[in-house]
Amino acid sequence: MKTLRLIIALLLVGFALGLNAQVTKRDANSRGRDKDKKEGNAAITDRQQSFYEVREPSDADLQWMKVIYRSIDLTQGKNPALYYPELPNADGENLFFIIMRLLANNRISAYEYLDGREMFTDEFKINVGEMLDRFHIYYTEAKGSTAKNPLYEFENADIPSNEVLSYYIIEKWEFDTRSNQMKARVEALCPVLHRMDEWGGEAVKYPMFWVLLNDIRPYMAQQYVFTDDDNNLARYSIDDFFKLNMYSGEIYKTKNLRNLSLRQMFPEDEAYKHAQDSIEQRLRSFNQDLWVPPLEVLQARAEAEEKAREEAEGELAEGEEGAEQVEGDAAGDGDGEKVTRTTKRGSKSSSKSSDKKSSKAKAKEKKTKIKERKPKSSTQTVNTGVRSVRNRKK
Repeated sequence: MKTLRLIIALLLVGFALGLNAQVTKRDANSRGRDKDKKEGNAAITDRQQSFYEVREPSDADLQWMKVIYRSIDLTQGKNPALYYPELPNADGENLFFIIMRLLANNRISAYEYLDGREMFTDEFKINVGEMLDRFHIYYTEAKGSTAKNPLYEFENADIPSNEVLSYYIIEKWEFDTRSNQMKARVEALCPVLHRMDEWGGEAVKYPMFWVLLNDIRPYMAQQYVFTDDDNNLARYSIDDFFKLNMYSGEIYKTKNLRNLSLRQMFPEDEAYKHAQDSIEQRLRSFNQDLWVPPLEVLQARAEAEEKAREEAEGELAEGEEGAEQVEGDAAGDGDGEKVTRTTKRGSKSSSKSSDKKSSKAKAKEKKTKIKERKPKSSTQTVNTGVRSVRNRKK
């Protein structure tokens, strides 16, 4: 009996110790969440991370892919949604602040900018402290920082958010055989500093580092932005901004064997712009060219092309007639002579330009003109030399 009581007492003590350990662990986790909330970055669980992650399609399902490099100017179109607010406020913080705080807390990894030969592996991960020193960003080591887990702190004013005026993004256009559609997704983005030197002049672009969009997507989904000045309700998150392709940017490079940019391949401005437009048009019309359109669509397309051709021919004909008329007027103006005449009273009449006549007209004028006699009317009396009896004097 005593042995049974001893066993029960030991079980109760063990249960109490386990419960106390669980409470202590929960308290530690809650303190960690409070710390993350205070720092502006809510803790993201693995389950939540997988919920927001966009998985890459398998190579077996892909039949075609194009890697595009774009430059997003934060002063154009809807892109300013990624720039404002410049400093964190009641509306939240911009994309660069989110990235820098995640790097400072060692929650995401950043990779070296290699200009077209990016490798997102552990070998090319950057040292955050060295990156901060390279771009002259003031920081201090946070409490609990170790060599394996470095943590950093900095003031909001020390983050050069106002100098990040553009982003480079890697965009993958993939044709998936399962959905039979071409889809575009953003794989990574790179903040670009626009910084002037001590002597002023034009700002120089400094690409900082690459971050994978899947790593920061759960944090971007928590920050909503304004995309329209007319509607002050923030309806879209930063994650929606990239997922729905709401950004606008020009293509500056496509992945190629020689790792050349479009500017290197097409130095002239006209050829460079033509290359950008042709690549954009090919990507946008890829889905339309996959399928044979219905007969109604083909007929409407043919009628539109015929109408456009007729309008073009009409404009061309009008242009030719106008050119001929202008040439004739110019020839007439060149040959004309201004003649000033005065009346008997001395007042000048309006000047008239006398056109030179052709040689045929001159020849006709030299010929003598024979005036035709008009036949006398039948009402006129004919003088026969015989006096009328009625006209004799009495």
